[in-house]
Amino acid sequence: MKIQQNHLIDATNAGQIASDFLAEKSGLSKQKIKDAMTKGAIWLKRHNKPRRHLRRAKEVLQNRDRLEIFYDEALLSRKVEGALCLHDASGYSVWFKPAGAVAQGNDWCDHLSIQRIAEQTLEPKRTAFVVHRLDRETAGLMLLAHSKGVAANLSEQFQKRDVTKHYLCQVRGEAPLSGEIDAKLDGKAAQTLYKRLSYDSTSNTSWLNVEILSGRTHQIRRHLELIAHPVMGDPKYGRGNKNSLGLQLFAVKLAFTCPVSRELKTFELSQEFLQQHGSIACETIHSTS
Repeated sequence: MKIQQNHLIDATNAGQIASDFLAEKSGLSKQKIKDAMTKGAIWLKRHNKPRRHLRRAKEVLQNRDRLEIFYDEALLSRKVEGALCLHDASGYSVWFKPAGAVAQGNDWCDHLSIQRIAEQTLEPKRTAFVVHRLDRETAGLMLLAHSKGVAANLSEQFQKRDVTKHYLCQVRGEAPLSGEIDAKLDGKAAQTLYKRLSYDSTSNTSWLNVEILSGRTHQIRRHLELIAHPVMGDPKYGRGNKNSLGLQLFAVKLAFTCPVSRELKTFELSQEFLQQHGSIACETIHSTS
């Protein structure tokens, strides 16, 4: 069931409890309305204030409030398991994002996002700011900021390409030992460097260590498809690369300058960690170099 509704509160409805009003207008039960509120599917625009999630069921409506409900039962029933905070530095935190989680929510929900998971689970409670993104299908390291100043600093580092980003991926075919893909994406410059770690003739797949020098949408996936070595399990790019484990692309290394101490910070995921916490397609990746 999908419902999208927009309601402008007039004087006759002012003073009503939000959950009661929405249950009446949408035909959904109060319990479903409360669940939708908790998961970020209901929005409130009040006076000249910014539009925000409405999570408080007993919110008293005011004249000229605008309520929006984006109810997708299938989406709201989904769950994310396996998200882990690997390092909490107060002003920022480093997370393992499992496949299936998103960086941040949208109109329809935010309970599947690392941003919301962080805001709900970190102690003490803090706002989380997204400073970079990973594809929903990609598992691996994600960095969140917890103040506007830290967010601005980290965002600038990403924009200036001062953050080192490495990925591990399994691709179809025998990839070259190393290479650079310099091909524009969406009209913008994009550079991807890769080094082959291993090749398995039985499965006809290679494992690569990949570094991106830019950050375009689906950059690694699109660039590797361009050289006829699509990422295994990619549902969108490449043919003949299906598997039962999902996208074999993992963000395994982040290096950046701490906004507080100005020291270089490096975080890296081991193959053992991925085997334990991610759907990785092989037991050991032997280096060919």
